[in-house]
Amino acid sequence: MPHSGAILKHNYSSLFIGGQWVTPHSAEVNTVVSAFTEEAIGQTPLADAEDAAAAVHAARRAFDSSGWSDLTAAERADVMERFAEELEQRAKLLAEVVTAENGMPFSLSVPLNGFSGSGALRYYAGLIRELPLEEERRSVPARRTLVRREPVGVVAAIVPWNYPQSLAMVKIAPALAAGCTVVLKPALETALDANIMAEAASAAGLPPGVLNVVPGGVEASTALVAHHGVDKVAFTGSTATGRAVGEVCGRLLRPVTLELGGKSAAIVLDDADLSETVAGLARVSFPNNGQTCYANTRILAPALRYAEVLDAVTDMARALPVGDPFDPATAIGPVVSARQRERIEGYVTMGRDAGARLTTGGGRPAHLKKGWFVEPTVFGDVHNDMVIAREEIFGPVVAVIPYRDEDEAVSLANDSEYGLGGSVWTSDVARGTDLARRIHTGTVGINGYQPDLGAPFGGVKASGLGREFGPEGLMAYFQLKSVYLPATA
Repeated sequence: MPHSGAILKHNYSSLFIGGQWVTPHSAEVNTVVSAFTEEAIGQTPLADAEDAAAAVHAARRAFDSSGWSDLTAAERADVMERFAEELEQRAKLLAEVVTAENGMPFSLSVPLNGFSGSGALRYYAGLIRELPLEEERRSVPARRTLVRREPVGVVAAIVPWNYPQSLAMVKIAPALAAGCTVVLKPALETALDANIMAEAASAAGLPPGVLNVVPGGVEASTALVAHHGVDKVAFTGSTATGRAVGEVCGRLLRPVTLELGGKSAAIVLDDADLSETVAGLARVSFPNNGQTCYANTRILAPALRYAEVLDAVTDMARALPVGDPFDPATAIGPVVSARQRERIEGYVTMGRDAGARLTTGGGRPAHLKKGWFVEPTVFGDVHNDMVIAREEIFGPVVAVIPYRDEDEAVSLANDSEYGLGGSVWTSDVARGTDLARRIHTGTVGINGYQPDLGAPFGGVKASGLGREFGPEGLMAYFQLKSVYLPATA
């Protein structure tokens, strides 16, 4: 069994720009610290605005003159599949490094960091092979129009630390398939695995500048979003930062995809099998130590079964194994940083002060002396207007809220500035599906929640703009051109 202490240090002194490892402009160093051991596990340069600009220039040169966008769809797909093969050869390493970086349980990191990237590349390679890039339309008699799909250009992809490989590749893969070039700005907390991805891209023979990687902070992100050489921004992160990104893109009339925060509701109907529901909620409400945008952290329970549901959810949370994220038995590992743990603990205090009843958790596990751990935490007697029911906590904290009938359940689910995920738990799938149609959100699961790479994913309201995944995710990296052909008899 791997463990955090066995992870070899990955030290990088260069940035992957223009197909080469180059000396950064910035002399600052980013030290990546393990969420479990609290020890340094590697270093990267801390890219600044000049480094971001150099990456954009490399991506622009690649888009304008490397021929990447001029390759046939099949030729691009071939390169993407080689990229997928190189990532698969590094799958175990990627999963281990991300678990060490952010504390994600290794059992989750293997599919979502080890193999998700190669899966996305193969999926979009398959789509682009079949997609017609030109089609002729006859809208009225004697008129013909050629409609072309053309790559949008240089893409700035800015991704967070919670699912770093998955969230990066659902931007990179469709962008490459469309013929775009990419500057990836990974989070500093998970910069090491991004560089391993860059090594895989190089080994796969991606043309120089088609993918560039610049780990950086606010300065690099701000420079990328506003750079005149960027044609589209794809951002995943907090709603507050997403609003700032959207404001800049709006002023520049630049296309942007924003996948932001959530405060999703799990509606437990009165006919739900409680044992199956609670087993499912363990995966839906506490995924990745609660550090998941779509986590169903508001559990809405029918008033007549409220005590029963609250007790069952409490027992489930109390039984979740907390510890070494590399242990296969672990369900809850550490959160990403000391700062994140303090933020979560602040919300726990706010919940108590507001009168919510803490039924389990709320502190740090006594048996774990290292690592940024927070116990799985459940609050009962929560009203939907409390801060812990309104704001995204991004940690293993859930609130159980009562409702009188289905109409109130829908009203409570929709009474949120967010609208990203959600779920309905019932023994009657048709009933649950009808209820799901009434929830104002981008995605809903029935008796579970599992994002589907083949279907659009994204949010409404403060949860974002646009969609990733599926054919819709590919279309976001094209612009349309109509060529009006001469009239014919």
